[in-house]
Amino acid sequence: MATVKKVNKLAGADAQAASPPPDADLIEWYYAQGYSDGFPLVPPTPEKIAAVMDVLGGDAQQLLCRVPPRWGSLTREVLAINMVMAGCLPEYAPVVEAAMLALTSQPFNLNGVQATTHMASPLLIVNGPVRTQIGMNAGCNVFGSGNRANATIGRAIRLMLLNVGGAWPGLLDKSTLGHPGKYTYCIAENEEQSPFAPYHVEKGYKTEDSSVFVLAAEPPHSVTNHFANDPPGILDSICSAMSTICNNNAVSGGHCAVVLGIEHAQTIAKHGWKRHDIRHYLWAHSGNLWKDMYGNDRYGKVYNRTLPVWYKREPDARTPIVPSPDNIHVFVAGGEAGRFSAFIPGWGRMSSPVLRALGGAPPATGGAQCVDGTCYL
Repeated sequence: MATVKKVNKLAGADAQAASPPPDADLIEWYYAQGYSDGFPLVPPTPEKIAAVMDVLGGDAQQLLCRVPPRWGSLTREVLAINMVMAGCLPEYAPVVEAAMLALTSQPFNLNGVQATTHMASPLLIVNGPVRTQIGMNAGCNVFGSGNRANATIGRAIRLMLLNVGGAWPGLLDKSTLGHPGKYTYCIAENEEQSPFAPYHVEKGYKTEDSSVFVLAAEPPHSVTNHFANDPPGILDSICSAMSTICNNNAVSGGHCAVVLGIEHAQTIAKHGWKRHDIRHYLWAHSGNLWKDMYGNDRYGKVYNRTLPVWYKREPDARTPIVPSPDNIHVFVAGGEAGRFSAFIPGWGRMSSPVLRALGGAPPATGGAQCVDGTCYL
């Protein structure tokens, strides 16, 4: 009975919790209660919940944040319950907690991300020692299946967005199509094989710090280039993937991410290029002509107030994919074989990515604007 009452808290039930029959199949019972993301849930026993609570530091009723659009209260206990149901190990708790605090910070606009008709879903990228401590995958098949930490951390976040935030498809989640990242969308940067400093270090954190980066994002768009042996050749292929007229960055600005595969990253670095150079090249050589984006005035002139006012609204004017090189977030991940990378469009100017250290520590040096350990990029 105690477990059932705890589970009802995560759905925000005001009514007295119903008890399953003594011989109930709990997995089927949780489906019937509407707590699942579509996959079977792990029954959250008191022992499993207590193990997560120990890692979080106790205080079951401590309020961590409110989760839109229903604005449910996420306490440590509710976070622990959702983690257990997702299949997480207790040691994943600091990552999940940091991710939820980042997602519910004002600049991310989780309320909009949860309710939009667009397909955007929160992408989580983890940096620092915690990646290896909890066994995350940063290598082969990094966006795919086969790793418990990646899969269940992302799934725990989605369960909280559903059960606490109330963003059930067709009710408060109005996404027309959605995408597979709405089950789980969580990776780690491959710092060991990257030729560049880790992402969070370039933002002012120490190597020994661990962090989470969140971006409201479309699925990865594959970039293949097996012929180029210099930075411009590889990056021109990524520019091509970025320069479509209908991704949300093209029509709404905002932020995007680029995940370089190991072979591409090493080839680029061999020529002395840094992450800063990559961002600037991608920004300078991607984009679309204004006329191509809007049917060459076939349907009348379009102004598009979601884009910055300094963009030229002229037929042959170049329209950047994002307003600044700093709005392109470059990571390195994936297996060591294969000359592939990925472009990940963001939702647009309606949401800003957020970087947060585990434990909320501020950056050691400069970098992004940070409040209470959450950095707005």
